[in-house]
Amino acid sequence: MRSDSRLSRMLHVLLHMARHERPMTSEAIAAMLATNPVVVRRTMAGLREAGYVRSDKGHGGGWAIAADLATVTLLDIHRAVGGPRLFAIGNDRPNPDCAVEKVVNAAIEDALGEAEALLVARLGRISLADLARSFDAHCAGSGGCGGP
Repeated sequence: MRSDSRLSRMLHVLLHMARHERPMTSEAIAAMLATNPVVVRRTMAGLREAGYVRSDKGHGGGWAIAADLATVTLLDIHRAVGGPRLFAIGNDRPNPDCAVEKVVNAAIEDALGEAEALLVARLGRISLADLARSFDAHCAGSGGCGGP
């Protein structure tokens, strides 16, 4: 099964945008992600609607950060890009007749509920500013960062 990478890809883009002096075009972002500019615009639209980025048209236009990185969490970005449920595993049938399946479903639902609550809490504690600081520290420690 293929993973949904919207969150990690958009976090990647947002960190580049935070370190880029000018707006980035959909074409430049698409080239960085090896995707189509239409996909970029569609995904970035959710971030714009949430107020995390802005888009400017015309010469010198493109996408730019519109929010304070310290106030935006990974959970915020996950929600803004229309991220799927955090876990894809689940029950075969939600209301089974079989008592064994009822017990199995309850155990799985409880475990998934606890795991999702932990992940949501953790994503809600990490800000884009935290990621930017980690990126800066990594670059300083490795003698610089190049590339997209």
